[in-house]
Amino acid sequence: MTFENTNRTKQELKKGAQMRISISLVGVIVGGLLLAAVPVQAHHAFAAAFDENRPLNLQGKVTRVELINPHAWIWMDVKGADGKVVNWGIEGGPPTNLFRNGITKTSLPIGTEIKVFAYQAKSGESKCVGVFVEYLDGKKVFMGGSAPGANGQPATPAK
Repeated sequence: MTFENTNRTKQELKKGAQMRISISLVGVIVGGLLLAAVPVQAHHAFAAAFDENRPLNLQGKVTRVELINPHAWIWMDVKGADGKVVNWGIEGGPPTNLFRNGITKTSLPIGTEIKVFAYQAKSGESKCVGVFVEYLDGKKVFMGGSAPGANGQPATPAK
């Protein structure tokens, strides 16, 4: 083997190693982008879980406030026309939206009586997505979630 052949072999090995690194880097980037898309795909839209044709007006006492990501939840006991008490879960937007709008564990303590305008879950269970919370003094606080109007803006008609 001559010096020229040895030098060429080293260059070929170097190019091969660079190619493998480039291919690996592209694979890592593509894999990362695919993994980043999974949470977005798994996250539900309003229409997937809630029924715009089933609006609710609930009134009851707060039993639990969960200010956790990705959605905050307010749980309240609501007495039905038959006198039976049902615990409802009201989904809101991310906690930061509720904080910005004035809902905190301090502003909404357990036992507070509130009214909620919401849309019922398509599953029929005692869950809904809230548009706004109304305190008995008339103060309304928007839930900042996926429900039409939950951001405080009028709902836009579907096209």
